[in-house]
Amino acid sequence: MKTPSLVLLSILFIAMSLNAQEKTDSINSKNRPIMKTYLIERDIPNAGQFSQEQLQGISQKSCAVLKEMKHVNIQWLQSYIVDNKVYCIYKAKNKELIKEHARLGGFPVNSITEVSSTISPETAKLVDK
Repeated sequence: MKTPSLVLLSILFIAMSLNAQEKTDSINSKNRPIMKTYLIERDIPNAGQFSQEQLQGISQKSCAVLKEMKHVNIQWLQSYIVDNKVYCIYKAKNKELIKEHARLGGFPVNSITEVSSTISPETAKLVDK
């Protein structure tokens, strides 16, 4: 069984990879704001024991709130369920939008961390000159 810190580290690496893959989508243009990638940590007792139906209900609630917000400068990418926590990856213009989504959905937010850079197996490769 992985320790919570190893799980969090793994999720951070995945979030950072998503950030790198989507950087071209985040470029400011006339109609698009710059979207940052965030990792949200939520303490949810027994989340790792939730049934598929419970997870589907949470997912539906999150999507309904995003629709209510008209997806304004916020996008939910995916979430990871472990033991008593849920780690979510979002693209958003700012942290306040993530907090508003949580408030409207009744979701806990224990921390919101902006992903500052990314690494992946590609980072380890040497470039031949």
